[in-house]
Amino acid sequence: MNAREKRKMLALLERGRRDLLHSLRGVSPGLAQRAPSPGKWTILDCVEHVAIAEDYLLAQIRNSTLAETPAVPPQREALIAERALDRSLRFESPEAVRPRGQFPTLAAALEHFFASRERTMRFVGSLPPDLRRRIASHPLIGPANCYEMLLMMALHPRRHARQIEEIRAALSGKIPKTESEGR
Repeated sequence: MNAREKRKMLALLERGRRDLLHSLRGVSPGLAQRAPSPGKWTILDCVEHVAIAEDYLLAQIRNSTLAETPAVPPQREALIAERALDRSLRFESPEAVRPRGQFPTLAAALEHFFASRERTMRFVGSLPPDLRRRIASHPLIGPANCYEMLLMMALHPRRHARQIEEIRAALSGKIPKTESEGR
C-alpha cells in the first residue's frame, strides 16, 4: 500500500466511523433496543456487530501470512467496494461476529467500536507496503489479501449505518428505502 492508498484507506475508515455515528443521532436507549420485527436485529445489535467484527477482522489481518505474489486480482477490490454498501445483497452474519448482548447500552457498544476503529487506524498508519501479498481469512469470502480486508472493514460500518436507517424507518412506520432485514 503506497502513501496515497494509505491516506485513502484512513479517509475511508474515518468516513465509516462518521457515517455510523450520524445514523445514530437521536436514537434513544429504548429505540436502540427495539427490533423492527421478531428475529430482526436492533440498532444496538448492529453496533455490537460492527464493534466485534472490527476486532475480529483486525486480528485476522495481524495473523495473516505472506504470499510470494499477490493472491487476488485487483479487480476484486472494486467488486468489494461496490457490494459492501449494497443493502439489496443480504449476507448471513458469521457466527463469530453475531451480536450476543455483550454491551448493555448503545453508548457502550459505540465506545467499543470507536476504540477498535482507533486501533485499526493506528495499525494502518504503520503498515508495510506489501498488504496485497499478505493473506488472511475472511469469514464470508475465505482467503483475502489484507488490503481487501481493510477495505471491507472501512465500508462495514457504512453498510450497517444504512441498516440502522432502515430499522429506524421500520420502527417509525415509514417505508424504508430498502426492505429492513436483520443481517
